[in-house]
Amino acid sequence: MKFSAAIVGFSFLCVASGFAPNSHPKQYTALHAPENTITRIGTIASSTELGARPKKGAKKSGNSVNLVTKARNEMNEKAKLGDSISEKEVRALFELWNSALATGDSRIVAARYAKKPVLLPTVSDQPRTDYESVKDYFDSFLLKKPQGKIVDGIIHIGNGWASDMGIYEFTMGATGDKVKARYTYNYIKEDGVWKIQHHHSSVMPEEIAMGKAITEDEVRGLFSLWNNALATLDPKKVASRYAKKGVLLPTVSDVPRTDF
Repeated sequence: MKFSAAIVGFSFLCVASGFAPNSHPKQYTALHAPENTITRIGTIASSTELGARPKKGAKKSGNSVNLVTKARNEMNEKAKLGDSISEKEVRALFELWNSALATGDSRIVAARYAKKPVLLPTVSDQPRTDYESVKDYFDSFLLKKPQGKIVDGIIHIGNGWASDMGIYEFTMGATGDKVKARYTYNYIKEDGVWKIQHHHSSVMPEEIAMGKAITEDEVRGLFSLWNNALATLDPKKVASRYAKKGVLLPTVSDVPRTDF
């Protein structure tokens, strides 16, 4: 089966979002907070990582829960900034999110988002608008062991909000691949802590237009999208992962399937 249609759909997932406030933008190129933004706590397995579910009657690990709580509290303390946040502090919020990625735990990453977030992710067609759906996205993404850095960005600061928009690059520790993407973070202060209210991420459009070859990691990501569709138990969502003129030769049927 050809993957061309799936690749294009997977690449152009989101459109850029605008912001109402009319503050004057300032150019702000990569400024990084100190590397040890949070205490390194090692890789903590998420309860839904790889679709794993605890066995019936099994108890959750108290140690794991305590470590997650500790990491969340550390990050919240560092994100308790004043109402008059600076550009350096806005960029440091990205470093907190990046440090959350480094823990390998989707619960810690999802905790960096506001109570009513909007995440328009790079490799999913589904907007994520609550804690559980944000966590679900990072269950898969964190398997790539991503670490990001800001290549170039522009920061806006307003009354009770801040936004950071530009280009970032991820190095996937699992494969060594490097991927550039466009990003937008919109931060708000919630319960005294600066959180991500809106996060948009999409691949670089010129690389798609030029026909950049798909990587092995991206091909495997397409399988994850199909597998996630299976998990919904919705046949329409599974069928939508196939091309318009796809050919399915199924395991438990002698009839080739050639349309939706």
